[in-house]
Amino acid sequence: MNRRKFLASAGASLAVTQASAAFAKKASAPLKKPSRPNIIVMICDDLGFGDLGCYGSKLSTPNLDRLATEGVRCTNYTTPHPVCSPSRAALLTGKYPQRTGVNRVYFPMDTVGMATGTDTLADMVRRVGYRTMAIGKWHLGHTPELLPTSRGFQEYLGVPYSVDMDPLPLLRNQHVEQPEADRDELTPTYTKAAVDFIHRAGNDPFFLYMSFSYPHIPIHASSRFRGKSKAGIYGDAVSEIDWSVGEVLAALEKQKIRENTLVIFTSDHGPWFQGSTGGLRGRKGTTYEGGARIACLLSMPSALPQGVVQNNLLSHMDIAPTLSALCGAKQTNAAFDGTDVWPVLTGEKAKPENRVLLNFMDWDLQCARMDNWKLHITRYSDPPYLPPLANGRRNHSLRHPELYNIDLDPAESYDVADQNPEIVAAIQKGIAAELTTLPQQVRTAYLRAQETPSNEWMPPGSGPEVGNAHPGTRGWLKKDDDAKALAMYK
Repeated sequence: MNRRKFLASAGASLAVTQASAAFAKKASAPLKKPSRPNIIVMICDDLGFGDLGCYGSKLSTPNLDRLATEGVRCTNYTTPHPVCSPSRAALLTGKYPQRTGVNRVYFPMDTVGMATGTDTLADMVRRVGYRTMAIGKWHLGHTPELLPTSRGFQEYLGVPYSVDMDPLPLLRNQHVEQPEADRDELTPTYTKAAVDFIHRAGNDPFFLYMSFSYPHIPIHASSRFRGKSKAGIYGDAVSEIDWSVGEVLAALEKQKIRENTLVIFTSDHGPWFQGSTGGLRGRKGTTYEGGARIACLLSMPSALPQGVVQNNLLSHMDIAPTLSALCGAKQTNAAFDGTDVWPVLTGEKAKPENRVLLNFMDWDLQCARMDNWKLHITRYSDPPYLPPLANGRRNHSLRHPELYNIDLDPAESYDVADQNPEIVAAIQKGIAAELTTLPQQVRTAYLRAQETPSNEWMPPGSGPEVGNAHPGTRGWLKKDDDAKALAMYK
């Protein structure tokens, strides 16, 4: 296929233009398909889309910038759920987290977690001879049958949940190594364990899942990095994570296995209070792009092109099907919701198959992506500039679904549903088809949202208030709203 046909088949999008140029440059030295590659997946907690130098930040992240230069930098990579536990379940299983029972964040008092019997990526690759280890934050259940050593990982060193939860023990396998983990030393502790595992792996292929605890609040950094970034404790923590990535890459090079090791670096979702969304709307806990879109870097010198910017819509749920296929592994239970995107990453295919990807909060389906389009269909009754409503938070269907062209409007600022009814219909059709396969809790929540639709005249982008309303300029506020909310507009 020549360049002209390649661009035409891809719709001549900017990302495909960039990728095709890079692939054409490498055409004289074709990349080989890897054989039983080592896999390292690094995931941060609450890292923003705009927090790395290679994504436009002024924070110093030289090792991660190098990873981008030596591989593929994704600019349109998303999670189906913008809080910790569900997002991690999606990455490790390739499924919507609701299918595995993970609809919310888990706390120390919880005795539940990701459904037992769910195949994880670690389960899959272990069956074909891979050594497996999980390091860092787990957050998918902390009772023995829910910890990593019961979910396909032969070894585990880390903390069971987020650093804002107490107590925070440091576990080795299923035993408490420190009743209260030293939060300042978590990143160095994880780094030392990762380097040690790489050195011990020998000639066996391995899967290392390395889950950083930061920059989730309360943010900590070791004395070596505290106060050094000139960007506060958040910047210090990001700098230390960047250092850790450099140490892992150095260990691979020392063992002479860098060429055949696929390194993936990402986050679970967008930033919380601190950190940069890169200009995207919303943050952690919202289904706007600022909560759902995350950085993702992939590098494997022997098999992936270098310096490529990949703008296709990709998902956390694509990780498990892509890596299991790459390693020659198979799952044993229900089908993936993600897809094998290796041909897209290598340039063999211009784009993934056409699909609709859903975005959730809790059991609530709120919006969906299709290529560069995003359709919002429901919204919570807690707009960011109003106090909580007297009758509590509810999810309401939008009488007029809002459509955003994410390519032209990444901040989701300009509703174009009226101008693109065929796109709205196509996404709604995909949503309807997917709903029939999802757990009953999702379908029940969706029907409940339909029972309390927003007002006909609700402005696009506002909170979906319902009921009797004041006339005039404050028409979108209900008469029975919280008195404090009304007082703000007097």
